[in-house]
Amino acid sequence: MKRLLFGSLFFLILCSAVAQPGQGPPPDPGTPVPITGLEILVALGAGLGIYKIRSAKNKP
Repeated sequence: MKRLLFGSLFFLILCSAVAQPGQGPPPDPGTPVPITGLEILVALGAGLGIYKIRSAKNKP
């Protein structure tokens, strides 16, 4: 059960970190897609949530 939970959370974090808006012309394939501050904040919040869930389950 833990593997499924952490696997799905990892997938969610990965998707939220790589998702970009789809409006406008397609970018040049040679240029990297920048990661903005919003994606970083979402990833940090998800990481903090995972930490709190794990520490709450480990308390006796």
